[in-house]
Amino acid sequence: MAKKAAKDINGKKIQSTQLVFGDLTPKQLLFMQANTKYVGYGGARGGGKSHAARYKAVGMAMQFPGIRILMVRAHYNELEENLINPIRRWVPTSMYSYNGSSHLIKFFNGSEIKFGHWDSVAAENEYQGIEYDVIFIDEATQFSERTFRYLATCMRGSNPDYPKRMYLTCNPGGVGHRWVKRLFIDRDFHTNEPDPRANENPDDYSFIFAKVTDNPYLAEASPGYIQQLASMPPELRAAHLDGDWNALSGNYFKNFSETRHTCHPFPIPRSWPKYRSFDYGLDMFALGWWAVDTDGRCWLFRYFEEKNLIVKDAAEKALENTLPGEDITITYAPPDMWNRSKDNGKTVAELFAQYRLPVVRSENNRQQGHLIVRNMLHNIPLTDPYVISMFPKDKAPKKMPGLMIFDCCKGVIEDLRDIQADEKNPNDCAKQPHDVTHSVDMVRYFCVSRVSPAEQETDLPEVEDEFEHQEDMEDYMCGGEITEAYMGFAG
Repeated sequence: MAKKAAKDINGKKIQSTQLVFGDLTPKQLLFMQANTKYVGYGGARGGGKSHAARYKAVGMAMQFPGIRILMVRAHYNELEENLINPIRRWVPTSMYSYNGSSHLIKFFNGSEIKFGHWDSVAAENEYQGIEYDVIFIDEATQFSERTFRYLATCMRGSNPDYPKRMYLTCNPGGVGHRWVKRLFIDRDFHTNEPDPRANENPDDYSFIFAKVTDNPYLAEASPGYIQQLASMPPELRAAHLDGDWNALSGNYFKNFSETRHTCHPFPIPRSWPKYRSFDYGLDMFALGWWAVDTDGRCWLFRYFEEKNLIVKDAAEKALENTLPGEDITITYAPPDMWNRSKDNGKTVAELFAQYRLPVVRSENNRQQGHLIVRNMLHNIPLTDPYVISMFPKDKAPKKMPGLMIFDCCKGVIEDLRDIQADEKNPNDCAKQPHDVTHSVDMVRYFCVSRVSPAEQETDLPEVEDEFEHQEDMEDYMCGGEITEAYMGFAG
């Protein structure tokens, strides 16, 4: 296949240049022809994913003069090795110019391919307000669903004649395993959201499944590659050779279940001690509110996160989102809050106290803290009379998890579900991608700190009496009266 260029963007004649695209496998050809809004490709290693992405991006740049394309990988060194350098070796230099500082290829016809990497949630600032017609995410399972959704908002180029699509290549495993599998493999779409605008349209998603056996060019160039994949441990072999998306999941909190560990909100008794814990940085302020019942069971009943908050604003947000009458016993903070500033000699902890949010230092043993969180997800005996009263008569389970989360704390639930084990130390959580670690660290800072269970009251108070001074309580946090559907625990 060849393309000839006769004029540049200004209409000036240029020397005729031929671009040879080469042959495609049948699966790569299906990828080229796919025209849904989100197109996935891959499923196992060796299926020719990166080559297909390079081919498609350059082809679209030639077909649509002036189009703006973004190609993203998690790390820049991978971006350079798998995308930038191969494209520059392949495309004749007379057809483009390359700016190494901005990682931007400009073609003779005005089209652009921008190469970007996404190392943390802070990268959102780099793409904020920027428009692209087409976006490629190479190795999409290295990205969180939050990143995928954020990048999708950048897919809004102003030229209506250009396609608006996102192309994703992927293998099983990684922090994005679950959302990629849900959308592209299981096709399990959210179609009944409270806000209909948030519903996912199945017609927007397509997936081309390809394995190494679908790529004869790789088998010819590297005849031992299939043997290398076949010699991997069973679960890795099933994932990377056979493309089995059920074989591999590196989630750290494997015992976390949304069915067992989450519930609808309910009014928290005043007698339960309440706490806060947070992880703080300009990239994210992640704050949780906790209550502890008489069994010592810990309930995360509210969660707030926002980025780019200075200490004063973070403290104000914490106080604003704490309801009147909520007596917070302790607010736990990460230990780096006690590092002194070279400019004024004060610690961040002192600044929080200055703005009416005194904090207590939590422990920072990552491995121990994450193991404590994992242990708290196990069942403990249920004897708290208030919790028992929320079940139909004689239907309360004998045991419930020691850590429970209100289902309105969606960010925490998603991060606990998706965060991976560290590849070098499986007893610890992975530190990347950074955008899924903030809420998990917030949970860890609370769980690693010593808390006391509530004292049982002789008479169980009525729910209405507990919050008669807070008329907006149900609207703010509960959404209605307690019903049997509020609790869905297995016995």
